[in-house]
Amino acid sequence: MFSVKVLFLLNLLSLIVSPLASSQPLNNGGGNKLEVTYDGRSLMIGGKRDLFYSGSIHYTRSTPDMWPDLLDKSKRGGINVIQTYVFWNAHEPEKGQFKFDNGGYDVVKFIKLIQDRGMYATLRLGPFIQAEWNHGGLPYWLREVPNIIFRSNNEPFKKYMQEYVTSIILKMKEEKLFAPQGGPIIMAQIENEYNHIQLAYEEDGDNYVQWAAKLAIGLDAGIPWVMCKQKDAPDPVINACNGRHCGDTFSGPNKPYKPQIWTENWTAQYRVFGDPPSQRSAEDIAFSIIRFFSKNGSLVNYYMYHGGTNFGRTSAAFKTTRYYDEAPLDEYGLQRDPKWGHLRDGHRAMNLCKRILLNGATTVNKLTEYNEIRTFEKGEGCVAFLTNNNTKDDTTINFRGTDYYLPPRSISVLGDCKNVIYNTQLIASQHNSRNYKTSKQANNHKWEMFVEEIPTTTQLSPDKNAPAELYSLLKDLTDYGWFTTSFELGPEDFPKKDGTSPVLRVMSLGHTLCAYVNGEYIGSGHGTHEEKAFEFQRPVKFKIGTNQISILATTVGLPDSGAYMEHRYAGPKSVTILGLNTGTIDLTHNGWGHQVGIQGEKLEIFTDLGSKKVKWTDVQGPAQGLRWYKTQFTTPEGRDPVAIRMTGMGKGMMYVNGNNIGRHWMSFLSILGKPTQAEYHIPRSFLNPRDNLLVVLEEEPACPDKIVILNVDRNTICSLITEHHPPNVNSWEVKGQKLKPIADVPPEAGATLVCPDRNKISSIEFASFGDPPTGVCGEYVLGKCNAPEAKQIVEQECMGKESCFVPLSKFNNAGGDCKALVKTLAIQANCGTQTPAM
Repeated sequence: MFSVKVLFLLNLLSLIVSPLASSQPLNNGGGNKLEVTYDGRSLMIGGKRDLFYSGSIHYTRSTPDMWPDLLDKSKRGGINVIQTYVFWNAHEPEKGQFKFDNGGYDVVKFIKLIQDRGMYATLRLGPFIQAEWNHGGLPYWLREVPNIIFRSNNEPFKKYMQEYVTSIILKMKEEKLFAPQGGPIIMAQIENEYNHIQLAYEEDGDNYVQWAAKLAIGLDAGIPWVMCKQKDAPDPVINACNGRHCGDTFSGPNKPYKPQIWTENWTAQYRVFGDPPSQRSAEDIAFSIIRFFSKNGSLVNYYMYHGGTNFGRTSAAFKTTRYYDEAPLDEYGLQRDPKWGHLRDGHRAMNLCKRILLNGATTVNKLTEYNEIRTFEKGEGCVAFLTNNNTKDDTTINFRGTDYYLPPRSISVLGDCKNVIYNTQLIASQHNSRNYKTSKQANNHKWEMFVEEIPTTTQLSPDKNAPAELYSLLKDLTDYGWFTTSFELGPEDFPKKDGTSPVLRVMSLGHTLCAYVNGEYIGSGHGTHEEKAFEFQRPVKFKIGTNQISILATTVGLPDSGAYMEHRYAGPKSVTILGLNTGTIDLTHNGWGHQVGIQGEKLEIFTDLGSKKVKWTDVQGPAQGLRWYKTQFTTPEGRDPVAIRMTGMGKGMMYVNGNNIGRHWMSFLSILGKPTQAEYHIPRSFLNPRDNLLVVLEEEPACPDKIVILNVDRNTICSLITEHHPPNVNSWEVKGQKLKPIADVPPEAGATLVCPDRNKISSIEFASFGDPPTGVCGEYVLGKCNAPEAKQIVEQECMGKESCFVPLSKFNNAGGDCKALVKTLAIQANCGTQTPAM
């Protein structure tokens, strides 16, 4: 017979690894027709108020084979709503059309998978979405519609916007995907953060907001509509908050009968090339959501819950290929702990309290500048939020005769106004560390290269007086455009002083360029996300007679924000030769030839068929820019995600079996002297059963010899628990509308470890009880004092198990001579791959 204690631990671990039981009433997987309304407290599904934990996942930033796992992990994390944009320019092949079934961009399939998992969906239509997506989601051809002004009371723009939005709504109705039809969609969004630019359009901006709201409501989807960051959202559209701390920064709904909704709680910061690493802590996000719910918030959406990858050319100007990797589910779809686990625990805490939160009477007791108590009561039910908003000092708050310790900047949730079930700063869930491991069988590379021809005026005779504007030239069909001109120099033009060379200067409106003189590479230049324009200057050894200048100008995505986006420009603006004995030569109006794209793109040499159309030669060390590099690699062993590390490369594109996995840019270093992104995701669905074609387009001088194919895992798991930590929230349940311990066992604080993918704990790499260790998960170092038996205790509890719970009480007789006032239990374990059954 199991003891009561063992039964409690089994229940605790089953809650940790399973979907939250309290999320099940939200299930509409059965296709029930549900009325969706709202009042001043929350959205109401079938007439009932509820709390909603929403996560943004963009179906275009992951492959369809990843979607089921992403949604399953979201649900296990307590997410009950999935929010996604609809990406117009990812689908739209021609004017006035929207192709729904478009391979990996099938939004209908994605929404149906959401419903299959019993979750709801929020559809953000835009059509301008920003989202760090190319052109903010708008198709390029809109720029060329005569007299168009984006996002304004402009008839051409409104015409196409109405066609697009109407086509989406009609398709969703046809597929019966709105909640009143039995589908999962409970809310939709029109426009996106329009307040940012509304003033730029003056009266036309105000009129556009009214028109957009009227358009949305008139489509009769039967669900509420929302506008984020739109203080003047017309009735009945709900205005919502975007930001990091909407519990304190949101001025609230613009009408008392609208609920408080948070459409974007930024879980990290999107990256642009040139950025150093950044992070938003799990503790800060947890504080923000508990604060919002304690102040009558009813829906929080994490932007992003999974960011994913900007495959191909889909990222906006200067945005990295990796997107929101620091979200609860990282770029590869792996759980990033403690962010995933700590937020999951926060959702469970709110679910344990939600009946009282949604229906109880509220009192607020402001104790000091930093400390307050918020209480919700209904009948015998009571919930309290004790807040310490001091970022430096901890405190103790006395509430109803009991002292409660609060770390700096934290909130304790008292599920019955007595027991702490969750603290935003004290993480009871596990941590993990991401590992990149060189694949044993994928790195025996033999590299070959194809050299792009550098065109001159012989191939590209002048067709315009001055360099063409780059966006209009390329029409978003490629990143690359050639500009050619030529000019004559005589002996008298050259500097008389030995060692002095003339200088080629190009003033560019962005984004990057590589310059060639007489077929020789002389250098590259680029702007930044903040300042696209730049000046390129290099000394050049010209020759007597005709000199050819060839400029490969490139875009790194189209703009995705701001007013008058249709009037942005890029490309070479002026070209001059400085330092000549006879003075400066201005070549800007010298006559220029142009070419859209490069030869390898047109021949598709990144595919197996296309690669046979050109002659490849062996790589003999570093080479000048504009080379294509080709190799074969064996599919990496196992089932873990796959990445490629681009060490030794500069800037360009990567292709696997013809799939464009995105832009690499290793030469753009951050202030730390390192590239912003070194590893790039190769989805396993892009791989063949065994052999694969890898092709890299490189714009700059480089050598591919150091490129490595990697397996990715998060098999290093950790726990860090102090004597101040409350028991895990999974220790509690609500029975008969009262908070009770699960299995009636007194809750106990301790370390919880769960291996991913049903692996088993193969080693305890670190364990200490005493002073807290230094370092982070994966790199723990012992503090000054440690109980010598700590590792042995942890090994006894955890070795060979898929999961384990190590209560602090196991260390009651441990500690030796440690003098720490508050002791810390720290564990670092490794999860080995489970051996398949024979």
